[in-house]
Amino acid sequence: MAQEKNQMVRLAKIKVDPSQLKKYNVALKEQMTTAIRVEPGVLTYYAVADKSDPTNITILEIYADTAAYNLHIATPHFKKYKETVKEMVKSLELIDVKLIGSAKKPGM
Repeated sequence: MAQEKNQMVRLAKIKVDPSQLKKYNVALKEQMTTAIRVEPGVLTYYAVADKSDPTNITILEIYADTAAYNLHIATPHFKKYKETVKEMVKSLELIDVKLIGSAKKPGM
């Protein structure tokens, strides 16, 4: 739990242009998987779409700390993602949150 104290936890609420949703999802998945694979400070990404409106996407992001987040947004793969999706994203809201607990099955 001590390690969690320094973590940066953020929700990104994104509204995507419906005509570009498939392209957006491809770009998002590429960015997420690359970040997890190559950045030790990127700990978790969960991206979910509203079942009633899949253009409403929420991403849970967990970083080791604020420094890890700052390194993340400076990476070539993140910059590529931002450039790729800039005309696809209609709105973006970033919400910093505090992790108050977590539970998951072992090995998950």
